[in-house]
Amino acid sequence: MKTKIIFNKDDNSASIYIMTIFHTSVDKVWNHFTQAELLDQWWAPKPWKCKTLKMNFQPEGIWNYTMIGPENEKSFSGVQFHEINFHRCFDYSAFFTDENGSLDSKFAPSNWLIGFTGVEEGTKLTVNIHFKTTEDMATLLEMGFEDGFKMGLHQLEDLLNKKD
Repeated sequence: MKTKIIFNKDDNSASIYIMTIFHTSVDKVWNHFTQAELLDQWWAPKPWKCKTLKMNFQPEGIWNYTMIGPENEKSFSGVQFHEINFHRCFDYSAFFTDENGSLDSKFAPSNWLIGFTGVEEGTKLTVNIHFKTTEDMATLLEMGFEDGFKMGLHQLEDLLNKKD
């Protein structure tokens, strides 16, 4: 049975809050969010695949990746990391790019804060995503973000359960 994922949208603050529990240690969940070879295994919702093009997990470092669809269609994205508190939290700006890693101005960037808390059951993961406008949030949601991100988290859960 899949773990419940809380996914709340707040139009008043143009933000999304996501929370779930993984039945494993903080360090394992942290590694799957911070190491390219592990992110590539779950970040894209199946049947899509994630391929890291560049990863530098440090303050002001960059993660550029592409999502590759079943018919070889590609969507390029990037992340710029900001503050990193080892095994606790990190934040970043997320954005769409072209194939060269340049910002795609058709889509507004969003700001993410990802938190990892050790709890009795394992690790509580929280994701807070803030948008400049409600319209920017709606654009991402209309692209299927809610179902796609939940699918990715369930894939991560399966991966973590295999490695325990």
